[in-house]
Amino acid sequence: MEIERGTIKDVPFESRELGETLNLWVYLPARFSPLYKYAVCICQDGKDFFQLGRIARAADELLAKGEIEDLIIVGIPYADIPDRRRKYHPDGEQHGAYIRFLAHELVPFLDREFPTAQMASDRALAGDSLAATVSLMAAFKYPHTFGKAALMSPLVNEKVMEAAKQCTDPKLLDIYHIAGKGETEVKTTDGKIQNFITPNRTLHQVLEEKGVPGFYDEFDGDHSWRYWQKDLPRALKYLFKKD
Repeated sequence: MEIERGTIKDVPFESRELGETLNLWVYLPARFSPLYKYAVCICQDGKDFFQLGRIARAADELLAKGEIEDLIIVGIPYADIPDRRRKYHPDGEQHGAYIRFLAHELVPFLDREFPTAQMASDRALAGDSLAATVSLMAAFKYPHTFGKAALMSPLVNEKVMEAAKQCTDPKLLDIYHIAGKGETEVKTTDGKIQNFITPNRTLHQVLEEKGVPGFYDEFDGDHSWRYWQKDLPRALKYLFKKD
């Protein structure tokens, strides 16, 4: 079967919250039409999701098979490692501003510029490692805006755990969550070595106890795109399964 390929557009967006212009990567499916409404997947570490995760190719193939609903994928790139930490880490100086940018600036922009479904249940955040952390924190803060999240091996610290315990609208969320059994010694961007798998297991337990709907699995591997890329089709099928 010949698979039709979607298009990827470079879309500049000026953020007041962040005080900078971001070059968004926007995937539109092969048969995109302004006459239809589309679900949206917003990826932190956007460039990595497109280049290392090959998310556009995964979407093309799943759409061709009729396994997922029509969707638009938006990738938000980071400038460099310090910039990524400032925005994504719960202790980062721009962490709060980044989450506000997602909810108050980016979503209204996407809803204006593209034919989006505009329901929280049709809007997902996705990320790997720290990008997964900020995706989860944004979903906790704005569950009426972001109803779904895909977490690939998030960094889980006390702030993340406390946010999970304080989640007041668990039924509004649907969380896809994976972590690697080999993620026992992960080198983080601040040069430290951390155990990721144990805190991820605890986070899963907390989310389960809170009654947050979702999916959790552990893969045989470590903290890298080598494993996350293979899992992306399953994540997309879970988040955007066709009714």
